[in-house]
Amino acid sequence: MNNKLIKCACLPLLAVALAAMPLPSRADEANHAPAPRQTGPKNAALPFKGNVVSVDAAALTFSTTNLTIAITSATIIKKGGQPAVFADIAVGTTVTGSCKKDADGKLNATAVKVVEDKNKAAPAAGK
Repeated sequence: MNNKLIKCACLPLLAVALAAMPLPSRADEANHAPAPRQTGPKNAALPFKGNVVSVDAAALTFSTTNLTIAITSATIIKKGGQPAVFADIAVGTTVTGSCKKDADGKLNATAVKVVEDKNKAAPAAGK
């Protein structure tokens, strides 16, 4: 009998405790935007390729049709598989490589490959 009385007294207490417990609501989640998905490393290298349309030797930058890229002391420049210098990047040449955005949004080249024009590089036959 004592056991039955304890069960009867505990059952309403359990019901009150469950009713007072806060339940998670999907409405609460609607007010919080999901965290943006990061698809790669934060400062991943961005590839580029294009024809050089302008060169600024004072600022150590060159521009393709849609990008302006700066050369830094850490930039590796190659031409024909050999080390090259900024002066090898000239208007009309084709360049490929990779760059990274700095905190100001400026594109700094990590690597630049100056593509040689095979028509200009080959000596004229028979002359």
